[in-house]
Amino acid sequence: MYHVAKTLLYSDADCADAIQEAIVKAFSSIHTLRRDAYAKTWLVRIVINECYAIMRREKKLVSLEDYSLEEAAQEREDYSDLYEALSHLSKEIRLTVTLYYMEGYSVKEIAALMTTTESAVKSRLARARDKMKKELAKAQ
Repeated sequence: MYHVAKTLLYSDADCADAIQEAIVKAFSSIHTLRRDAYAKTWLVRIVINECYAIMRREKKLVSLEDYSLEEAAQEREDYSDLYEALSHLSKEIRLTVTLYYMEGYSVKEIAALMTTTESAVKSRLARARDKMKKELAKAQ
């Protein structure tokens, strides 16, 4: 759940809030789960929805004048080049990559989670690999 939340939210505090809210909502509506086999997928979908809710509530818009690139680099010093390359992807592509590579979901499961087609998921993964390859080449 943390990987999924961190993909959409940058702040660890926001990630923790999203995960906590997702767990509370999942336990309060566990009776709506139709099949136990889909529990993990269902929970991840709740986490994604909570992340989007936090993003809508906070509307974290900062002008470029207020937020310099140097500050961004200082905040991300702890992360590897791979995570840095991942952070340059769009939210949809970043979420797709996280679900596929980090969480181990299949293309079909990701398509269901993100309410899109399997071909769109495959296309996003291919674009992500291309973009990350270029980003990692620049980092070296």
